[in-house]
Parts: sequence; C-alpha cells; structure tokens
Amino acid sequence: MIPAEFDITGKVVFITGAGRGIGKGIAQVLAEAGADIAINALTPKFVEPVAAELAAATGRRVVPVVADVTKADGVQRAVGQVLATFGRIDVLVNALGDSIRKPLVGLPGTEGAGAPISDDDLRFIMDINLTEALLCTRAVGPHMLARGSGKVINVAARTAHQGGREMVLYTTAKTALAGFTRAQALEWARHGVQVNCIAPGLFPDIVTGGEARMRRSVERAKTDVPLGRIGQLREAGLLALYLASSASDYMTGQTILLDGGLGL
Repeated sequence: MIPAEFDITGKVVFITGAGRGIGKGIAQVLAEAGADIAINALTPKFVEPVAAELAAATGRRVVPVVADVTKADGVQRAVGQVLATFGRIDVLVNALGDSIRKPLVGLPGTEGAGAPISDDDLRFIMDINLTEALLCTRAVGPHMLARGSGKVINVAARTAHQGGREMVLYTTAKTALAGFTRAQALEWARHGVQVNCIAPGLFPDIVTGGEARMRRSVERAKTDVPLGRIGQLREAGLLALYLASSASDYMTGQTILLDGGLGL
C-alpha cells in the first residue's frame, strides 16, 4: 500500500515547459499519480499531443496551455486559463529552461572559435531560466496564499552547485533560481506554501536533442557519472511527486541534486 501522504488525487498542477524534456516527465508521473494537469509550452507543436497522450493513458484531465510565460501578459493569460478550467492551482512547477554554450567574452587563443554571448543571448537565457519562474510564482502565489496551501517546484540544474565551462549565463540563471527558491520559501513558510527546487544532472531528451546527442550523453555518463548512466525523465517526475505531495510538508527552501552522483 502506498502511504497516504503521497496521494495527490485531484490536485491541480500547472507545469511550464512541459511539451518535452523534464517538464513532460514530471507531467507524466503526476498525472499517473492522480493529478489533473495544465501543461504549458510556447507553441502547440508538442504540448497538444502530449496532453492528449497523457489524458488517454491516465484518465486524468490534462489540458494544453499555449503561452509565452517569459512575458507578464502571457503568464496572466496562462494562469487565467488554468483557473478558469480547474478553479484552483495546488502545485506550480517551473520547468521551463534552455541553455546556450558560449563564453561571456572571447578568450585568448580561441579566435575564430565562435561568437561570445550576445545581448539577445543574455536576455533569452535569463528570461527562460529565471524570469519565467519569478513571473509565474508571482501570478500563482496570491491564490495559494489565500487558500493557505500550495507547492512551488522550481527546476534548476546541477550548475546551481557547480559551474560549467562556456555555461556562465545558464549557471548564473540556475544559481539565481536556487537562491529565489530559498528566499521565497522563507517568505511563505508561515502561510502554508512550500517552495523547493530540483537540480537535475544529465537528463537528455531525444525529442529535444536528437539521437546523436542522446548517444553522446549515454557514453559520457558511463564514465563521468558515478552511477554510470543518464537520468530518466520519469525519475525527475518521481522526485517531483514527493515535492508535490504532503509527504514533503516539512521540507522547504531546498535545492535537491538529482544527478547520479555527478556532483560528488
């Protein structure tokens, strides 16, 4: 028998960046666990078929929410749609994210190796990895605070604990997301809302990166990851299930490494 604390039947979960990757893995597990899900993406290309697939597989209500949640007006429309559909939001998962592998400035001896970070790169990486989480949490927060309960789950990365070469912007954004998690958790601790963060390691998605990148990640993991393999998207979902359930009611402000020991 599964402990009652892990039962999230009937909970309403809003997940950003859930058309593929870790966001999709989280949506799958939470729907299997009985939650009704609103999954967001910028375009309907992935999110609409994923919503239909999960609804058919789990029997839960899974609705697509197409919106640019890096913009305040897009967030308001998205949250308004979720509230109009379900009447409440019990769990917010900020899973949107992306990276660009470039140095901040060109390094000596690397002339011709590629352009450093541009102004557009800077805005894109900060918006998609950090601003989105701030905007969505700000929009959903009043509803959770009014009800005196709620869960916010941010998805950072291993780089929140350890820098990555040519990943300075991504590292900065994800480290800031971990800091936001701590500060917001403290602010809402006395109001029944817990805020935590997952920091995944190698979790490649064949839909996002393609077969060649997936093969490289699998081979790299065999030597670099102490557990000898990549993470499965579903495993991120299982950790999110704990954080979304009442089993985690005594945990807040934490950023949890899920990296197969890569950061050891």
